[in-house]
Amino acid sequence: MAPPPPFGANSAAARDIANVLHPYTDLEAHQQVGPVVISHGKGVRVWDEAGKEYIESVAGLWCASLGFDNERLVQAAADQMRKLPFYHAFTAKSHEPMIDLAEMLIARAPVPMAKVFFANSGSEANDSAIKMVWYLNNALGRPMKKKIIGRLKGYHGITIGSASLTGLPANHRSFDVPLPGFVHTMTPHFYHGALPGESEDAFATRCADELEKLILAEGPDNVAAMWAEPIMGAGGVILPPRGYFPKIQAVLRKYDVLLVADEVICGFWRTGNYWGSQTLDIQPDILVCAKALSASYLPISAVMVNDKVFQALAQESHAIGTFGHGFTYSGHPVPAAVAIETLKIYDEMEIGAHVGIVGPYLQSELRRRFADRPIVGEVRGTGLIAAVELVADKAKVTNFDPSAKVGPRLTKLCEEFGVIGRAAVNDCLCFSPPLIISKEEIDEMLTRIEKALDELTVQLRREQIAVVS
Repeated sequence: MAPPPPFGANSAAARDIANVLHPYTDLEAHQQVGPVVISHGKGVRVWDEAGKEYIESVAGLWCASLGFDNERLVQAAADQMRKLPFYHAFTAKSHEPMIDLAEMLIARAPVPMAKVFFANSGSEANDSAIKMVWYLNNALGRPMKKKIIGRLKGYHGITIGSASLTGLPANHRSFDVPLPGFVHTMTPHFYHGALPGESEDAFATRCADELEKLILAEGPDNVAAMWAEPIMGAGGVILPPRGYFPKIQAVLRKYDVLLVADEVICGFWRTGNYWGSQTLDIQPDILVCAKALSASYLPISAVMVNDKVFQALAQESHAIGTFGHGFTYSGHPVPAAVAIETLKIYDEMEIGAHVGIVGPYLQSELRRRFADRPIVGEVRGTGLIAAVELVADKAKVTNFDPSAKVGPRLTKLCEEFGVIGRAAVNDCLCFSPPLIISKEEIDEMLTRIEKALDELTVQLRREQIAVVS
């Protein structure tokens, strides 16, 4: 299909349409609409090939924590490329960047951890952790204890195992996932899930009770682990009710079910603490991280396991003769060197203290500017992660019909006003800006979004968009 005007035959947009298959994109519509081609970035801003400037309100994909032009990270990559551009970790080989990064992560872990396994993305890391859980239970002589619990609206990636953990319909439909052995418990979203008159504590107790019923229905001898993001990101920045995780963990301990904290989005100060686990009072057996680990300048992820998990892995690998899992690029020295420099920058900049200032400012400004608007149902978040959920009926907590594509329309209008945003399920506009953002940049970002929301409100009133229950 030939690209339509205004794309010239040799433009970047035309070449993209001709050759690129895009993730999370309507592939057929893309052939007509084409891409936004980003050419360069600086700080919290990026520019497209036509020179239009945007504030990146989601740090790319929740990940460009230090912005788009950190010279120290560029230099760290260049220096390592010259010294040792590649080596692997198979068959007991190692190198200094991998060793140093593992040491730094263990020192910073929210609970005592024993070892670190490296991969290249959050999806790969979660898939690796799934396999570790299965391997562990074989080592312990529990071959039936293999079922994995995720949560509805949870997001853990798009490889076959991690997509099975994920609880979002778009990640399942037509892909033939979830695989057998993956089950999902309820979403801990008080705004939508609470019963009339139910308190947050009572709702958290009901979430824990539902989890226990699920474990009993599946059989405690069959359930191996539960995965949880401290704050659910792609599901709409859902914060659990107060007391949720302590109640959940009590159930998991009762039935000897491991807890895996997916810190791919929440780790490295996003929630106001170094780890989301610290913000939400989580004591995981396994912790998965990625994204801000390298400020996303190069792909790298990590799986941290406690000693109980490691000892089982070691026992089984000795019996077999090898731990038969790994990636060519596990612990690749160049991304590892960039990740080391990233962690050093967080420490030297005291980025946590900065988030402690700009995070509450973002939260208060979002509520001041948007909470009372007629099509805004809930403003939620903590630290530098937040969401504004649009609704058709504020009093009844009724979302717009998905066919109206209200969230995607808002993100398109945001682009027109100079903000790149992210719409999640239930028409939630998500926020996860670079950690280096200033109060002045927050003000500029929100002023532009206000203009986009004003325009959307006018359009929806004019169109008299239908609602669903």
